[in-house]
This record gives sequence, C-alpha cells and structure tokens, in this order.
Amino acid sequence: MQRFGRRTNGKMISANSRKVPAESTGLAVVIALTVTWSGNLRAAEAESFPTESPRWQLGPKAKVTDYLGRRCLDLEDDVAMLKDFEMADGTIDADMAGNGSRGFYNILFRTQANRDGEIVYLRPHKTGLDDAQQYTPVLNGVGPWQIYNGPGFTAPVEVPRDVWFHVRLVVTGAQAQLYVTNMAAPSLVMNDLKTGIRQGGVGFYGVHVSNVEIRRISPAAWERHEPAMPSTTITKWRLSPSMDALERDLDRPLSKSELDTISWQEVRAEPPGFVVINRYRQGPDLVPTFARDFAKRLEPQNGMKVVYARAMVVSDRDQVKKLNIGYSDDVSLFLNGRILYGGRSAQRFRDPGFLGIVNAENDAVYLPLRKGRNELVLAVSELTGGWGFICRFDDMNGIH
Repeated sequence: MQRFGRRTNGKMISANSRKVPAESTGLAVVIALTVTWSGNLRAAEAESFPTESPRWQLGPKAKVTDYLGRRCLDLEDDVAMLKDFEMADGTIDADMAGNGSRGFYNILFRTQANRDGEIVYLRPHKTGLDDAQQYTPVLNGVGPWQIYNGPGFTAPVEVPRDVWFHVRLVVTGAQAQLYVTNMAAPSLVMNDLKTGIRQGGVGFYGVHVSNVEIRRISPAAWERHEPAMPSTTITKWRLSPSMDALERDLDRPLSKSELDTISWQEVRAEPPGFVVINRYRQGPDLVPTFARDFAKRLEPQNGMKVVYARAMVVSDRDQVKKLNIGYSDDVSLFLNGRILYGGRSAQRFRDPGFLGIVNAENDAVYLPLRKGRNELVLAVSELTGGWGFICRFDDMNGIH
C-alpha cells in the first residue's frame, strides 16, 4: 500500500495514486491546474506564500484553520498546490504540525500535470525509526517506495508532535536534501532523484502547514550519482504488456506461440540492478483484502496486474547456478519452459508487519543451466507500493 497520504474513514488518501478515492477526487484536478506556469525565473528571489494567499489551489477537503495557536492550511485529508508556479532548483521552507498519529507529511516537488514527480515525506508514527522519512519518485502515478529504500531514500529522524516545527528542502539538479528542525545538518540526503524531471509544481499534503517560503535558483548542472552496478547482475530484459493476473495461470510457462506473438519491450536494469516496471507500465494501487485481515492473504486479489520479463543466460557447460532474486509483489520463475519457483513478497503478506522491501537478497533459486542458451522468464505481479525485480548471481563463472 502507498505509505504517503492519510487514512480517512478506512480509506487511504494517496498523494500519487491514479485511483483517488471519492472523498479526494479534486486531487488530480488541483495538480493539473497548478503546474502550467511558464514564466521567467528571477534567480535567488525568495517568495512567501501566506496561509490565505490566493496562490494556493486547495483540494476539496483542504481548508484554512487555526491549529496550535496559528493560522494555517489544514491538509490532513487533502492537498494544496501552488497555482501558476514551477520550480527547478531552489529551497522550500515551511512549518509543519501534527498530532503524531499514523499519517504522512508530504512535500511534493517537480510535480507534473499527470502527477508524476518527486515526493519526500515524514512518517510521524515511526518517529526515530529507520524509515521515519522517505523520498520516492512518482512513476506513472505510483510511488515505488518498496524498491527505492535504504540509503538515499530512507533515514531515521525525530518527528515532533503537537508543536510547530520547521522543515527545509534544498533541491539542486539531480540531488536534494531534507532538513527537519535542525537546519545545520540534513536529516535525509537524496543522492539521485529518480524521475529525471527537472522542473514542476510544488505542494503539500497530509499535515498542517504555515509560513511557506520558496527561493528559486538557476538550475545546477545535472549530474547523476547512481550506485554501482554489480557485474553479476542480469541487466538486459524484455517486458510484456501489462495483463490481468487473475486471467492468467501463473504456474504455467508461456507457450512458444505466446512468446512469439507477445509484443516485447527491451529494457535495461538501473543501478544497482532493479528493473522498475513502474517506469514502463501503469501499476495498480490496491488495498488487498489481507491488509486488514491477515487470514485472507491467500485470497485472489482483484485488480492485480502481471508483466512477463525475459532474459537469456548463456552457460559454457551444464551446471547449477545460484540466482539471487528480489521482487514485488509476486513472482513465478521459469527456466527453459519449466517452473522452478513461486513466491509472494507483498506488504503484510509474510506477517502483518512485513513491508515487502525489495533487494537482491530477498530469495534465491538454484538454476539447472544446460550448456548453451537458457531462457529465464519471470511473471511479476503487482498490488501496490512498487512493481519491479532484481536478479543477481553470486559470480559469473561459466556464464554470460
């Protein structure tokens, strides 16, 4: 499930979902109306946006209110975007406040009319924990937080409750830094912003906000700081179109005619080896039945989507080779037309607190390779939170 937004009446209001619940149907309209600015930038000029400024485009449940002795925007259940305003590089300063209950204090930046962009957010209910703050890109309407996790994406921070506190976001080219209460040292360093989007709208969501000030600066040189790509990673893949997972027998390998007739798209894994399907396909954003009832985790999940991925492994002899694999949310693995493995790593599936974070050490499969060409096929299914996979050998001895 999306981990930024706020839960209201049992439903998740998400700042990046294409399937916005009825109570926040104005969200998409708010964003679409606000990211159309094309004016000239006056570098390094600070702009203030008071609470009752007409520059704010408020979602239908957003409102101006008094909270903890201050006039502010109440965005606990909706979004506020700046109208006719875009930022490439610059600094966003704001005061935030909340009661510390489960929720997500979001800053949206470089947001596009289709809602793709960048989001960094605080989890007040996880204050002090390793994922109390997180950055995620929004790709085709979904934030794949299960894939983009760890250094550069998540970090511990203390999130104050029942008081106003200051936050600052500094965006410079393909990097950004978040400061929470302590303006002398960043609490989260975003080494490599993942969308590639260089300019877009600014907004807030899921929290009370006041004293917003933005200083735009001339864009810096665009320099990616990607992690290394291990040489043992399978990087060349071909992806099928998205299909309804419940209409497929995911224990059955694709037939030769299916392999020949499906339209395949060539893609490459991104460092450190993820194939992020959200980049290429619009993923679902579901609340599975087992999210609220662990006993239902084996039930079919309506709306689940599947994409097939193909890769070739060439071996210089018959051998068994260990393949490390991470995936979200489900996978069926086939080698040379034979199923070898099936697994589910969805949030809350393995236990109620399970997050479904993706890494190459999640699981392992031992491949019985034959001499010559071996076709590896994955059926990767998705519910929500990040659609992708990573495959990596321990070594490349005897294979290429």
